[in-house]
Amino acid sequence: MRKTFVLDTNVLLHNPNSLVSFADNIVLLPIEVLEELDRFKRNHDEKGRNARIAIRMLDDFRQKGEPGEGFPLDNGGLLRVLTGLDYEKASELGLSKSLVDNRILITAYTLKERGENVIFVSKDINARIKADAIGIKSVDFEKQKVDFEHFYGGWHTLAVSRSDIDAFYKKKEFKVKKGEFFPNEFALLADREDPKHTAIGRYKEEFGILMPLIFNKMNVMSVRPRNKEQAMAMELLLNNDINLVTLVGPAGTGKTLLAIAAGLQKVMRDRSFAGLLISRPVMPLGKDIGYLPGTKEEKLENWMGPIYDNLEFIFNAEKKEKDTKTKAKSLIDKYVKEELIELEAMTFMRGRSIPDRFIIIDEAQNMTPHEVKTVISRVGNGTKMVLTGDPYQIDNPYLDSSSNGLTYCAEKMKGQQMFGHLTLTKSERSPLASLAAELL
Repeated sequence: MRKTFVLDTNVLLHNPNSLVSFADNIVLLPIEVLEELDRFKRNHDEKGRNARIAIRMLDDFRQKGEPGEGFPLDNGGLLRVLTGLDYEKASELGLSKSLVDNRILITAYTLKERGENVIFVSKDINARIKADAIGIKSVDFEKQKVDFEHFYGGWHTLAVSRSDIDAFYKKKEFKVKKGEFFPNEFALLADREDPKHTAIGRYKEEFGILMPLIFNKMNVMSVRPRNKEQAMAMELLLNNDINLVTLVGPAGTGKTLLAIAAGLQKVMRDRSFAGLLISRPVMPLGKDIGYLPGTKEEKLENWMGPIYDNLEFIFNAEKKEKDTKTKAKSLIDKYVKEELIELEAMTFMRGRSIPDRFIIIDEAQNMTPHEVKTVISRVGNGTKMVLTGDPYQIDNPYLDSSSNGLTYCAEKMKGQQMFGHLTLTKSERSPLASLAAELL
């Protein structure tokens, strides 16, 4: 029996291709979904763009079908738009018919009452709970989701003998079985008899070996890795052969600080890139960036506060080490004016082609998979991109640890030689921050 998938509006706003993602089954859109798409299509953001794409797709399908009969899909399925339902049943089910979400649910309920095998698809958790309460099977849109419980960590421990570790230090390589590691994955070689006797290697796929860290214990803009995870992350950040890096971890693990320090090192000391570009998705807890007072630069200074904090920390560390009197704020302003450091909101990156830059996208867990794809496609020749974020701190109501762009990117890109990933777990911010992350 064919299944009837009733799509909530947020599914199309998340991914318009959901219209053709249910094989040879029936995809049904309540008329309310089209009304909501019409409302969103005017927006100049990702939701507005996806609404417009969905509407254009619907118009293309419409050319192939008969009015009121549904639209045949290339995958063997059928797309239907349902109108003219009686929503009086809403009050019987304890739902207010004045809410669009409830009328979409009533559509699914009515079809189920008619004997159809109905599945309600929504990114809204509360809508799925309400569907379950009135007896309708409900699911999240699973395409572009990863299994976060078994998420790629970027390194694992390999138990070896003492002689293996000694030989690794001496020969600068350790042969491993093909398929045991992904390209640029790290291994902690641990002595079976003495757990404290260890070595760290990075997998070089073309030679089938683990090789020692090149940048181990290196002073990077007066920032030094404090643990093995940070040492591995710095190795990825400083390696010019790795064009895309994802760093995942909770607050205090040093993701953003390490990325910015490495970017400054590559731009100002190594001259490997023409500039450092730092951006964050505009996913406010309050009003959007457009409501902040002042010029674009003044707005960004408010919005990019955490980035300024990290820049000041690095330049203050440099000041102490080199015994200079230049204030950190003055240095930041100087480098921003010279365009060595560029701070940009994600809103202004669409349509750009960005060559020869070290790009950092902070808080990337608030981006959809499509947004991550869009921003990575902005990369020009000679550019390196770093995505950082914490999948447990997501402000976007329709994303979670399994469906956000950061984890999706890391999972899909593993296995590529120009990609490296690391999941950091150990907080180095302060004893209090570590305790809060663990207990609160």
